[in-house]
Amino acid sequence: MSEKFGFGPFLLDCERRELSQDGVRVPLGGRAMEILCELASARGDVVSKDRLFERVWPGLSVEDGNIHVHISGLRKALDDGAAGQSFIVTVPGRGYRLIGLHAMSDSGGQQGDRRDAVRSQIDQKIDYCRTSEGVRLAYATAGSGPPLVKAANWLNHLEYDWESPVWQHVVHGLAQRHTLIRYDARGNGMSDWDVEGLSLEAWVSDLETVVDAVGAERFPLLGASQGCAVSIAYAVRHPERVSHLILYGGFALGEARRSPEKKQLHAAMATLMRHGWGSDNPAFRQMFTAQFMPGATPDQAAFFNELQRRTTSPDCAARNFEAAGQIDVSDLLGKVTMPTLVMHARGDARVPVESGRSLAAGIPGARFVALEGQNHLFLEHEAARDRFFEEIDLFLKS
Repeated sequence: MSEKFGFGPFLLDCERRELSQDGVRVPLGGRAMEILCELASARGDVVSKDRLFERVWPGLSVEDGNIHVHISGLRKALDDGAAGQSFIVTVPGRGYRLIGLHAMSDSGGQQGDRRDAVRSQIDQKIDYCRTSEGVRLAYATAGSGPPLVKAANWLNHLEYDWESPVWQHVVHGLAQRHTLIRYDARGNGMSDWDVEGLSLEAWVSDLETVVDAVGAERFPLLGASQGCAVSIAYAVRHPERVSHLILYGGFALGEARRSPEKKQLHAAMATLMRHGWGSDNPAFRQMFTAQFMPGATPDQAAFFNELQRRTTSPDCAARNFEAAGQIDVSDLLGKVTMPTLVMHARGDARVPVESGRSLAAGIPGARFVALEGQNHLFLEHEAARDRFFEEIDLFLKS
């Protein structure tokens, strides 16, 4: 069977060494084609420079510059114009990966999950707006259909999340069904980092600003992790705008408020952030990765480590973490008036499932769904992924 891959408007036939765009053949040099086939055969995994040297230049002694030249040429040939980014992603210190792939059968049909195939067909558009105090916020819209707003959480980066194996399956899956609206909150991602006053109130203000900038009048609101508290506070303040409330992996009470022991641990972790977050050695960030995604593969863990470094500065990370630890929306739960769906992983290693159950118990009429898994954010291969989307689809139709 011929090995074929689709991504965006491109079709790659590795057996015939042919690349076409919307049915028109794209000319590539021999080495460039070999590199592209190696990246495609990895099916989204990172391909190291050593592997490329071994497969593309077997038995030859060549310099890194040879790879750089061919990667640059491939990016020009695969220019994704409308999305403003390449299908080939550099993973610093590790190699390269080809994103948006789906395998094709000989008949041209897609293999694997339909979501993987549609992924490459969705573009996102990034814009900016300002809060009343002048903080510049980045927000993105993607997909089509009825709007769905996702509140910001720990930590976001609009561009990096869109292509990373940590968030990609979530945001692309949501954008297949809706016009997905999401944003980077102040202090992280593509929004202003040098800001004062990171707090729940400030994060609610960010959400208000983005919703107004987009012009969304009434919409389902999705919160994940600390974004759940932000979503609850917004929904209570603006019940006329939120049709449905969806909460995943959330809590009403921040870690520093749960017990004296948790308060001390929280303070110690914030200190580690200030001193080790921005270093080249990912050991400090790995501590958080192990809590958020204990079931991650080495590649997924490496991406989450890099996400944390890219997303914010050490000081902002610590201030963000400290502010999240002080969250308390317990008094607001009983004031939520719209239909609410609460989901949480049973073995969540970062936020205990009891926190999700307490959210649902405190919100009138809320439905609680426990998903299988131990990761704070479910990974692409987990059964929780499909259950997450199925529950949302059913909830919004009810």
